[in-house]
Amino acid sequence: MVRRLADIGAEGVLLAGAGRAILLQIANPAVGHGVAEHSNFADRPLERLRATLTYVYAVVYGTEDQMAAVRRSVNRAHAPVRRKPDAGSKGYSAFDAQSQLWVVATLYDTAVTVYEKIYGALDDEAAELVYRDYARLGTALQLPSELWPADRAAFGSYWESSLRGLETDDISARVARDLLYPQDPRLWQRVVMPLARFLTAGLLPEQLRHGFGLPWSARHARLFDRTMRFSAIVYPRLPRRVRHWPKNYCLDRLGTA
Repeated sequence: MVRRLADIGAEGVLLAGAGRAILLQIANPAVGHGVAEHSNFADRPLERLRATLTYVYAVVYGTEDQMAAVRRSVNRAHAPVRRKPDAGSKGYSAFDAQSQLWVVATLYDTAVTVYEKIYGALDDEAAELVYRDYARLGTALQLPSELWPADRAAFGSYWESSLRGLETDDISARVARDLLYPQDPRLWQRVVMPLARFLTAGLLPEQLRHGFGLPWSARHARLFDRTMRFSAIVYPRLPRRVRHWPKNYCLDRLGTA
């Protein structure tokens, strides 16, 4: 029975939404422009993904020492990500509370979206508990707890309003292209990226799918639906050690107390 974030957060299938979460984040210029100027995740995607996952897993499952370690690591990485407003930019800061709210919101909405496609809809009580737990991903950094919308209804209003304000520009489109279409792909990228692009496109809101230039058609939609139905049959039957491997791997690398 699902009761809290800890009951769903270790599921490796949530990684299917990684591209969706990233593209949603960078469609917000306060996040996307900072990523474009300060991040090397397109050159080192596995390392950047592992760093993000390690932070999430440490907050949800780690010891106090592990959480403190990842908090310091994230804050060090965020420290140089800032720019004052000027004629060509509104400015940004990785410590900005509204930007952190948006990042956590994309992680929450993406995780629930993917989880429910595989396991079915959460009941209202579990969904509310999972929602409240997600605030910890932001409040462990600089997000004030009162900034996290009070309940799922409030979050829904915030989410829809935020989506309407998103738009892709040349900077965010370049970041997305570098991530999804690496110029000098390694072997693993040649194998993985076609599926990653497909899942990302299928999970994205339509206006961002179009804005990022991801191909989509009725045929794509039918194949995506079949893929989700097949995954919903196969994935839950995998051994727990397989489904939770990413969480165990990241925490093992971080060190256990």
